[in-house]
Amino acid sequence: MVGIIIASHGEFAEGILQSGEMIFGKQEQVEAVTLMPSEGPEDIKAKMERAVASFENNAEVLFLVDLWGGTPFNQANSLVEKHKDKWAIVSGVNLAMLIESYSARMSMDTAHEVAAQIIGTAQEAVKVKPEALMPEAPETATEESSSAGSPGEFKYVLIRIDTRLLHGQVATAWTKSTSPTRIIVVSDEVAKDDLRKNLIKQAAPSGVKAHVVPIKKMIELAKDDQHFGGQRAMLLFENPQDVLRVVEGGASLETINVGSMAHSTGKVQPNKVLAFNQKDVDTFHKLQEHGVTFDVRKVPGDAKGNMKEILRRAQAELDKQKKEN
Repeated sequence: MVGIIIASHGEFAEGILQSGEMIFGKQEQVEAVTLMPSEGPEDIKAKMERAVASFENNAEVLFLVDLWGGTPFNQANSLVEKHKDKWAIVSGVNLAMLIESYSARMSMDTAHEVAAQIIGTAQEAVKVKPEALMPEAPETATEESSSAGSPGEFKYVLIRIDTRLLHGQVATAWTKSTSPTRIIVVSDEVAKDDLRKNLIKQAAPSGVKAHVVPIKKMIELAKDDQHFGGQRAMLLFENPQDVLRVVEGGASLETINVGSMAHSTGKVQPNKVLAFNQKDVDTFHKLQEHGVTFDVRKVPGDAKGNMKEILRRAQAELDKQKKEN
């Protein structure tokens, strides 16, 4: 695996490393290196050398630095010069670049390949609002014109329950893992909220179109492959009850990724990211009766949880809660 060193003036590198872990999960062979105000070039160079030495495999190393020509870049460059057939540097590190590097090294074996891959994503992440301030991009065939309504099966690449719907972990880690062409948020509540609808559409990653549809419309779409024919769809639900309504409406949803269910009053929490009330537990059992299976993971790199055991613990805690009240 390609080793990654994030280097910066001050504590920026440590902060962006933490942000990346929140979205993509904790990573192996990644180190943050900082140049503090009281330190000089040799100090950060020594830190870089220790970071490289800590990697189990340091044949392929990618440096992500904050500023081209700055001290972290210069010291990384002095190290890369001795290994330039294998190592690489990319400056201007941002969170999108870091997440893309994590994803890219899952399928790419060299630092040079990963470096080339992450540039486009890093550049696309730089946007401005109002949109009119953005420089005009060269005209290309749009995703809407090139694929909407094209022949073929309407395929579900991920069906996920997540209280937060479309957020960083979904827009980066899961999108990279499943490569959807459409993200469809299925919710009657969100469909009635123009502000939330607009925020979801703006949060969609580059090249992927986001939609918000009410449950009745999703049932219709599931029965009409022609509307989104040939598309790879990621479906996002806020809760299991909405999933059950779609399934009972005739949609064939085989596997549900259970990613995040927020805690609220009256709910129990059998693990760190899932909280249930009695209605939730009953709904999951009904989904099982319809033949639905569950993939319990927050991010793609997590080990799969045992939904049967999670529901058992949730029910036990709910029963205990009921007795105490």
